[in-house]
Amino acid sequence: MVASKGGTVTIEHVASAAGVSRQTVSRVINNGPNVKPAVRERILQVIDQLGYVPNLAARRMGGARSYLILAINDRQRTIHNWQAGLGNDWVDQMLYGGMLTCEERGYHMLFELVDTQQECAVRQVERALAALQPDGVMLTPPHTENTALSGLLESRGIPYGRIGAAAREDGINVFMNDAEASSAAVRHLVELGHQRIAFISGSADYAASDTRLAGYGAALAGYGIAAVDAYVEHGDFSFASGVAAMDRLLALPVPPTAVIASNDEMAFAALHAADARGIAVPGGLSVVSFDDTPGVRFSVPPLTAIRQPIADLSASLCGRLVDAVNGAPRTGNHELPFELVVRKTTAAPAS
Repeated sequence: MVASKGGTVTIEHVASAAGVSRQTVSRVINNGPNVKPAVRERILQVIDQLGYVPNLAARRMGGARSYLILAINDRQRTIHNWQAGLGNDWVDQMLYGGMLTCEERGYHMLFELVDTQQECAVRQVERALAALQPDGVMLTPPHTENTALSGLLESRGIPYGRIGAAAREDGINVFMNDAEASSAAVRHLVELGHQRIAFISGSADYAASDTRLAGYGAALAGYGIAAVDAYVEHGDFSFASGVAAMDRLLALPVPPTAVIASNDEMAFAALHAADARGIAVPGGLSVVSFDDTPGVRFSVPPLTAIRQPIADLSASLCGRLVDAVNGAPRTGNHELPFELVVRKTTAAPAS
């Protein structure tokens, strides 16, 4: 911004220079209707000449909008990963996709960490809504399954959407087919010749954990491979839980020749556990991961992974929330494709 004689350039300066009201300037800033093309062009020229940068308060003069999309994320897991130095690649991808789309649409995206315990979650979201007055809200796992939160947003008349929800009766839902993704991982391993395929599931708080596990079981049955209870381990998406799960699998009298881990961290853990026992990957153990966050490219060897379109899911949802604010439907289900990215951690089992 450039300074005027009275200080910072404001919407009043633009309105005065263009010979219009402040509300008309606000409508132009927000690409609103009911402004003649010649007037719109004159206002845009004045904005450019004065170097005016609109703030949210000025933008809201044209209506009751805040031009904010609020993303609600898992507080405990996000903070734990940060404090443990593990990073938050899933969160990073979600933020990038959402923020860039919001920017393109003239919006800002804010990020709120909320407890997963239902009573605390509702109270924290109520406070955030009161303070920020967002135009739309994005719920990420596991908050996607919290019906108290979706009910709160419904009661307030706020457009909301969810990434990866299991129940999709209300709100805007964007998701990939987790069951089919598990099936694709199993198919890849079976085609390589594997029969003893294990699965490390994620936290039960996340609906995707059960869906991915169910897809794994259904795929085995489809290939006529008998399910072995001992080949299913339950982690919590953390590295430590992945190591413990993989250690138990490798200690079995007849260990698996391949394992599917329900996220990248647990797949890294599987590599670590195998290396600690002197088991080569993929010669002695094949590993497939879920998510395909950036870190998988630096694993040794690079992980074969199901690429979850995290940034695309977030971008799609943010765009649809902005559309909903502008009158588009506030409900709907939208599936985005996954991709199996084959790298160096899968091969035929040792003979």
